Amino acid sequence: MAAFLRASRRSLFSSCGILYSHGQQSSLHSSKHIFQFSRSHASQAIQKSPFESNILRILRNEIEYQLDYAPPHPPVSKFNTFMVEDRPGEQWVTLRRKFGEDEHIKIEATMIDGAINVPKANDENLGEDVRLHISVLVDIWKGEGSEFLEFVCSSWPNSLEIQKVYLLRSDSSRAQPYMGPNVKDLNSGFRDGLNEFLKARGVDDELSAFLHEFMMNKDRIEAIGWLRKIQSFIEN
Repeated sequence: MAAFLRASRRSLFSSCGILYSHGQQSSLHSSKHIFQFSRSHASQAIQKSPFESNILRILRNEIEYQLDYAPPHPPVSKFNTFMVEDRPGEQWVTLRRKFGEDEHIKIEATMIDGAINVPKANDENLGEDVRLHISVLVDIWKGEGSEFLEFVCSSWPNSLEIQKVYLLRSDSSRAQPYMGPNVKDLNSGFRDGLNEFLKARGVDDELSAFLHEFMMNKDRIEAIGWLRKIQSFIEN
C-alpha cells in the first residue's frame, strides 16, 4: 500500500509539472487529463485485496453449492388444521389452531437442537444412525386469562414424546407449588391418555415429522441468507 501511495504521489507531481509547463494549452484539455487520472486511480483504490477476493469467491461457490445440492423451498403457512408462523432470522416457529368452540392451541418449536446416535435399523444391526431432536412446547387453554396446560415435548423424526406437563397461569407463573412428575415415571395407562389427548388435537407423530422437514428447510434458508449477508458486507 505504501508503494502504491508513493507511486500515485509521483504520478500526481509529474502530471502537475506537465500542466504547469503547458500553461498555454486549453483549460478543457487540462481538466480532461485530471478527470481521467482521478477516475483511473479511484478504480484502483476500490479493488478488493487478494484475501477479500478469495473470500468472496468461496462465498459465491458455497451459496451456489447450497442452492444446487439442496435448494430450499418457500416455507409453508399451513399444516393440516394449524396455521404456521415462520420467524425469519430466528430459531423458532409457531403453530396455532382452535379446537372445538373455545379451546386454543399454540405450539412453539425450536430448530434442530440436539441429536443422539441409535443403532441402524437393519438385519445385521451394524453401525449407527443419527436421530435429530427438536424441543416443542404445546400450550392449551380455554378463554382469555384462564389457566393453561403446557406440554414439554421431544420431537423426533418419526415420533413425539411428552416429557413434562405443567399447569400454569396466564402470566406463565405456576398455578400451584407442585409442578408434577416426569411423564416417563407415570404408569403406561396415564401416559397413553396424555398422548391420546394431544393426538385428538393434531399434536402427534405426523406433526413431529412435519416439524423436522420444516426445520431442515428453514435451516437451509437461514444458512444461505447468512452467507449472502456476509458476502454483501465484504462486497460493500
